[in-house]
Amino acid sequence: MKAIWNGEIIAESEDTIVVDGAHYFPINKVKMNFLKSSTHNTTCPYKGKASYYDVEVNGQTNKNSAWYYPSIKSESIKEIAGRIAFWNGVKVEK
Repeated sequence: MKAIWNGEIIAESEDTIVVDGAHYFPINKVKMNFLKSSTHNTTCPYKGKASYYDVEVNGQTNKNSAWYYPSIKSESIKEIAGRIAFWNGVKVEK
């Protein structure tokens, strides 16, 4: 799987985990130089509090388009810990 935005591959891995339709990439397969910390947070009743990154490529910013869970609330999805997912115009495809 690849996460692509503004013509750049942001993440690439054969080892994604799909939860609620989102592919979670291992953090070591994400090009962190394209991600900038965001102050945005959301809360999922069973996953917990999500933290976000802005994706910045070629001088353009896609706000809050990557997220991760610093600590997972439910034991049943602990496997997404240490992984990052994308949305908001970031294409995830094979």
